[in-house]
Amino acid sequence: MDIKELYKLYLAHPCITTDSRECPKDSIFLALKGASFDGNRFAQAALEKGCAYAIVSELTNPETQKDDCRYILVNDTLQTFKDLAREHRCHFDLPIIGITGTNGKTTTKELTKAVLAECYNVMATEGNFNNDIGVPKTLFRLNEDYDIAVVEMGASHPGDIKTLVETAEPTCGLITNVGRAHLQGFGSFEGVCHTKGELYDYLRQHECPVFVNRDNEHLMAMTEGLADIYYYGQSSNPDILIHGEVLSCAPFLKFRWREQDSDAGYASEWMEVQTNLIGAYNLDNILAAITVGYVNNVPFELINKAIANYTPTNNRSQMTVTDHNHLVVDAYNANPSSMQAAIDNFKLMDVPAKMAILGDMRELGDASAEEHQKVVEQLKQAGFQQVWLVGEEFAKTECSFKKFHDIEEVKAAIAAQQPQDMYILIKGSNGIKLFQLPELL
Repeated sequence: MDIKELYKLYLAHPCITTDSRECPKDSIFLALKGASFDGNRFAQAALEKGCAYAIVSELTNPETQKDDCRYILVNDTLQTFKDLAREHRCHFDLPIIGITGTNGKTTTKELTKAVLAECYNVMATEGNFNNDIGVPKTLFRLNEDYDIAVVEMGASHPGDIKTLVETAEPTCGLITNVGRAHLQGFGSFEGVCHTKGELYDYLRQHECPVFVNRDNEHLMAMTEGLADIYYYGQSSNPDILIHGEVLSCAPFLKFRWREQDSDAGYASEWMEVQTNLIGAYNLDNILAAITVGYVNNVPFELINKAIANYTPTNNRSQMTVTDHNHLVVDAYNANPSSMQAAIDNFKLMDVPAKMAILGDMRELGDASAEEHQKVVEQLKQAGFQQVWLVGEEFAKTECSFKKFHDIEEVKAAIAAQQPQDMYILIKGSNGIKLFQLPELL
């Protein structure tokens, strides 16, 4: 059965499940297989629960299954999943904005969705569904009701973005930035740039528009040959279309922005926006969303409304006020560039009594010791009243800051010391589980 025949089967049963615990009647079960799981083992159970068909890469009981037409045998179920998703995507003639980057891609995706939603029915990636399973799941949500889509794409190994863009086939896109993350998978910073740049490669090949931070030297070095570039940034560079400046971070970011057209010698009036976002580093993410909205004809007043009303709820640049403290929660992920930006911003915040609880940055490979020591050196200059470091990598650093082996030790310290009236930065890789701390502080 080729992919077009399989897609006809999908149209008759337009629901694909990859979880044998969730099997809607007449859906299709797709048996994914990985290093620690094998969906083929649950295909029979999925059919018994109500699935009409099961797409499998092997028959676990050939004698009873080989003549059962409900089993569809393929070489690679994950590739089939991606091929089916691409086939589905090709039935919709609508703009698809691809977003990737080391830091800020989820916030940029959410801001872009908010801006576009002022004028359009927008489908966007939900949660962190940005990998080779999540992107196909996102694409299968496309239907005739949507005007535009925003698809986030993550990567931790070379070639990941190439695979995702070939599945999603974006019509335009942006890379938020490139930094030293997932070095264990990429091998080097150059490997990060090459992989993130696979989005540019696809858009270059198909002569699609690109939104680029004009002030980012690494991104600018990757833009040669791109057909149509819309620049945004904070510098005075004349070819920037959307220009912005930070006004304050006390603690929430307030900024101003305007459209500028150097060819016509024209610039719109400055517009000030008070946000609910923590961190001057978020201005680049905001300007990216503004530029996408501007190019898609969202009026200025609606762009400002969307940015002002956006409130993060995903442990990214999120301010939480408790009965005892003000928490700056950025505990979903961490890498050297995002950690540096978070510490710099926290240092600049005009608030009293600062405390930082920072967890290890994962997947840095041979660079881990050097990068964690760099964070420590930065912290030594920051002047925070208290610094707590969590995890095995920070334990190896040379410093006098308080160190904890794991999250349980931190919880015990919080119970004993009960920090009060502090502004507390909480940031670390998701595996350190610092997201468990806000309810204790």
